[in-house]
Amino acid sequence: MSDCIFCKIIAGQIPSAKIYEDELVYAFLDISPINFGHTLVIPKEHHQSAATIPEATAGRMFHVASRIGILLKRLDEFDAYNLHLADGTAAGQVVMHAHLHVIPRGAEDEFRWNWRQLTYPEGKMAEIAADISAKLKEKLAN
Repeated sequence: MSDCIFCKIIAGQIPSAKIYEDELVYAFLDISPINFGHTLVIPKEHHQSAATIPEATAGRMFHVASRIGILLKRLDEFDAYNLHLADGTAAGQVVMHAHLHVIPRGAEDEFRWNWRQLTYPEGKMAEIAADISAKLKEKLAN
């Protein structure tokens, strides 16, 4: 897409600190990192949503991201890493080109996800699981 910043990065129209590229994915350092080494792994084809990324490309994104995470742990002596993909503005997606964050984490980095924790009412968990399972089987059969 001509107005997508990530497409422009892939095309070389906007500079990036590239750390990896192959035929399916492109990885570069985030310009506003949570911790130094924070990397974005993106599909080279434009996909706004993770739902439209071909399975081979999505698998490659996660494979490359996990290898980057392991490398960041070794190089920068981080304790762990997060993989994060926001799909849609309500989920926090800002750039409308699907992207997977690789965020190196240290025990003392003071970054916290603000996850709320709900409690399922009696029977609701089983009901939701059955509904999702049935619909997923239907979708995957097609």
